[in-house]
Amino acid sequence: MSTRLRRPAATAVIAVLVALTAFTSAAAAFDPTAVRLALVSVAGGLDAPLLVTNAGDGTRRLFVVEQAGRIRLIRSGTVLATPFLDISSRISSGGERGLLGLAFHPAYETNRRFYVDYTDLNGNTVVSEFTASSSDPDVVGATSERVLLRIVQPYANHNGGALAFGPDGFLYIATGDGGSGGDPGNRAQSLGTRLGKLLRIDVDTRTGSLRYGIPRTNPYVGRFGLDDIWAYGLRNPWRFSFDRTTGDLWIGDVGQGRWEEIDRATRPSGGGRGRNFGWRVLEGRACYQPSVGCNASGKTPPIAVYSHSLGCSVTGGYVYRGVASPLLRGAYLFADYCSGRIWSLDAGGAGVQAPRLLLSSGRSIASFGEDEAGELYVADIGAGQILRVVATRR
Repeated sequence: MSTRLRRPAATAVIAVLVALTAFTSAAAAFDPTAVRLALVSVAGGLDAPLLVTNAGDGTRRLFVVEQAGRIRLIRSGTVLATPFLDISSRISSGGERGLLGLAFHPAYETNRRFYVDYTDLNGNTVVSEFTASSSDPDVVGATSERVLLRIVQPYANHNGGALAFGPDGFLYIATGDGGSGGDPGNRAQSLGTRLGKLLRIDVDTRTGSLRYGIPRTNPYVGRFGLDDIWAYGLRNPWRFSFDRTTGDLWIGDVGQGRWEEIDRATRPSGGGRGRNFGWRVLEGRACYQPSVGCNASGKTPPIAVYSHSLGCSVTGGYVYRGVASPLLRGAYLFADYCSGRIWSLDAGGAGVQAPRLLLSSGRSIASFGEDEAGELYVADIGAGQILRVVATRR
């Protein structure tokens, strides 16, 4: 096995238990009619939390990204007073700008490296690496920053910002189409720009003058198109995730004026490699540009959509693979930021699905997140809270 894919020793037991649980329950299909969903407060007093995640290092800490540029730590239900990282002086924040993404290296327990996505003082996207101290694991010096990538943003909105390491050990980076409305530069369909894309890079190597490596299996290596592009045709993929059991890719792509969509690419079919998810030719499954008679050939349609009668901005989520709420196993949960509705899809289902409403939460859900054991949380940006997702039998 490649050293890239080895999990740190401290998390091996958790990983095995979760994998065995998921395996033994794989035959039982998710039944949304049996589920009563609730959100239980874990911590409050946060400033515009956009993301909650874990480091996979066996410490059971939760890391919360605050939009203005701080990463806070939750330990045993308590928000620590001193931020894990504070780079607020380097960030333009507000609207759709700020500290937008966080991902920990698969070998974080040993190399202490993690990655953030933020908009700098000029409003441009920066993806950087930081290294935590070995002497104080709860505080990171901002001087450890190593900038990997900068992307010029033509407008203030549609910055994407989500980061995640895939099952292949590479870092995936979600970028919006550059903003304004209707993608006026048609950037999402252009293979000559990083906007409106899912990028894939190797943070452990360097290719030429780049500060990161290009995986040789990226679809446009040696062909027309930027080498770090993995998939394209995205408007504003605010949150995406990988199913920790199957490796499938799930994307919540924010719509224009009519449709919000969930995209899925299964790992056996390439995990999204070279996929065109349709924007701006399509919004959801409907023609956008042109408004009628558009050419949908070669476009990967969403697995699910919902209209703006039900919300206005999709928040992509996760496939539940935890143990505390067995009724949720095999469910992909996602939400709408404006309405607070939480829906589910059957992660094992084939073809197009209709979202099943599980909860009208009344929350401003900016993100879902997982802890080390696969339990799910949501970040309520308006209330400044992190809440745990709990399911009981209806």
